[in-house]
Amino acid sequence: MKAIVHEKYGPPEILQVKEIEKPSFGHDEILVKVKATTVNRTDCAILRAKPFIMRFVCGLLKPKNTSPGTDFAGIVESVGQNVKKFKVGDKVFGFNDEGLQSQAEYLAIKQDKPISIIPDNMGFDEAAASLEGFHYAYNTINKVKLKPEHKVLLNGASGAIGSALLQILKADNIYVTAVCGSEGVEKIQSYGADKVINYEKEDFTKDKEKYDFVFDTVGKSSFSACKPIMKEQAVYISSELGWMAQNIFYALFTPIFSKKTVKFPIPSKINESIDQIQKLVGSGKYKPMIDRKYPYNEVVDAYSYVESGKKLGNVVLNFNS
Repeated sequence: MKAIVHEKYGPPEILQVKEIEKPSFGHDEILVKVKATTVNRTDCAILRAKPFIMRFVCGLLKPKNTSPGTDFAGIVESVGQNVKKFKVGDKVFGFNDEGLQSQAEYLAIKQDKPISIIPDNMGFDEAAASLEGFHYAYNTINKVKLKPEHKVLLNGASGAIGSALLQILKADNIYVTAVCGSEGVEKIQSYGADKVINYEKEDFTKDKEKYDFVFDTVGKSSFSACKPIMKEQAVYISSELGWMAQNIFYALFTPIFSKKTVKFPIPSKINESIDQIQKLVGSGKYKPMIDRKYPYNEVVDAYSYVESGKKLGNVVLNFNS
């Protein structure tokens, strides 16, 4: 089978398409023919092993798994004799931020891992694109208690996490001011943002409105910079560690010394995220934003584009063969 391979850490140029052996599968595993996966910020972090902490998960000196990929959508081709949850022909999707080796034509995965049946009204590309960003978005919003009267500022609204978070918020009728660049303004407006700030034209930290929550899904701002737009007991949450891992320390100490606080969202319970995806997709309130689609043999271009910081939503890698 064809697979994307990297045998060391480094830039996208080290990625190769190679012919490798089709994976075997155990009694409690399924073999999936991969139709689509994404190239996301997690994949890029694993590829370069940056930040350095990634090495403690992915391999200290070189990758433990030579094929990258954290999510997938595809068709069950074979099942182990103890598998009860899935059958041959099922359309499934799944995610694991520690890596699935899913950027390949086939993958083997245990039936109890975070995988599920793709909703009827989703194609393979949309299913793959619905996972990583939504998971991190959901694990941001479930750290706080939002009410309909709350106002939220969302920085990075046109990214995979941001566009998912925007839809989750609007599904609950929360007022959202979305911050994005010029390329994303029209798209974000179509996703229901109440107000859009183009960061290329104005500084959102000087907005005249005050917010109950500030969500930074790209890590390009900071708690101190956002304080002026936060209400007296507002909460700041970033999906990134921040400079010198400051957001972890802020999360520990601001509840003691300040009314304006920081929370750090540790993502967990991927199965719960997938359940929420199916719920919102079924109600027509969630559709992943897809920027570009690349065939697997253009994987270097796909990674380079994601690393450029210009993508809107998700970048899909296709294995349709």
